[in-house]
Amino acid sequence: MKALLDQNHTWPSEYTFKFIVPKDQLLEAHALFSGERTQDRQSSNGRYVGVSITKTMASAEAVLEIYDRAKVIPGLIAL
Repeated sequence: MKALLDQNHTWPSEYTFKFIVPKDQLLEAHALFSGERTQDRQSSNGRYVGVSITKTMASAEAVLEIYDRAKVIPGLIAL
């Protein structure tokens, strides 16, 4: 994935993260971005929340670090 990110971005670059998380894991998803403002959209049944943020990232490694931290959140789906 690092090679693909490097192929499609010139760092530093804006990168959009999108996740779907269970509603009770929303604070953990927000913690990935150190209190920065995210765009949240609740699902129609209210059990899940879509979380999006566009952030300037320094490198592909920095992007992958966020995904590594995200994968330990129960029920999180990265898009």
